[in-house]
Amino acid sequence: MQIKIAKASDCHESSVTPESVYLNRRQFMQAGLIGASSLGFSGRVLAANQDVSPLANPASLEGAFNRLSKTPFGQSETAAPYDVATTYNNFYEFGYGKSDPADYSDAMQPFPWKIRVEGEADNTGDFDVEDFIKDSQLEERIYRLRCVEAWSMVIPWIGIPLGEFLKTFQPNSKAKYVYFETLYDPKQMPAQRGNALDWPYREGLRIDEAMNSLAFLAVGMYGSVLPNQNGAPLRLVLPWKYGFKSIKSIVTIRFVESMPQTTWNMLAPNEYGFYANVNPGVDHPRWSQKQERRLPGGVLFPNVIETQMFNGYQEEVAGLYQGMDLTRYY
Repeated sequence: MQIKIAKASDCHESSVTPESVYLNRRQFMQAGLIGASSLGFSGRVLAANQDVSPLANPASLEGAFNRLSKTPFGQSETAAPYDVATTYNNFYEFGYGKSDPADYSDAMQPFPWKIRVEGEADNTGDFDVEDFIKDSQLEERIYRLRCVEAWSMVIPWIGIPLGEFLKTFQPNSKAKYVYFETLYDPKQMPAQRGNALDWPYREGLRIDEAMNSLAFLAVGMYGSVLPNQNGAPLRLVLPWKYGFKSIKSIVTIRFVESMPQTTWNMLAPNEYGFYANVNPGVDHPRWSQKQERRLPGGVLFPNVIETQMFNGYQEEVAGLYQGMDLTRYY
């Protein structure tokens, strides 16, 4: 396989969130739908010690995870603790508090799981995710995750390049965009019984964005399968975009000719654009994007850092937006 030479934008070890912190959502204040209280840098870390470790892989997937390929992505970074990364999440299908996904996602069954591929491609139909994982050469990539709410983490993901996956379906010349959809099942996802969002959750990318070398289809984290609250059994990871673009628990992929509708852009188009690239020069209408809280941080002294353009991945992705007015196409 081709080995990527590390760039200056790759994560530094000192910024990777420790595994224990990543899962401890209960260390942080609960948050509702995006609001000022969840966005400021005064979020209080609650005392909590949990003995949490990565999930055991299903026996059928042990082979794929055992032949995991390490990559240069983010090798100089320090990842968040696993317990923080799995207990401080946004996954509104399970609730609007940061700990709700960890608290209420146990009922979801990530295996067996099928994904439907539709639209402008030659190889469409229903595909078994477990078979896909078993047949893939999985990679580990450590990426920075920047939430639109102005907090961030560093996480070691397991998966394959998104473009490599999409090419297997042979998209044709009409495929200008790729549409993604999350599972809709109120029995497994209790917050879908309400109408706070227009379910199912929808996201989309321009085809060249989806084919970019940084775009990643994750099936695991911290060396094992994804926990339910982190988007099991597969999700996008788009490190140069705000976290809400990295759609979770995908069941539908559709190659389309026109720009698809996306959940947050439908709900508040003046606040959440289709592109949602990390950009400290364009503030959210209700808060600044110039800085972020890197988790885990202290109770009295949160780890506030300056936000970088494209989350620090300019070298890899800036060419995608050459000539575009990023204050208009936000």
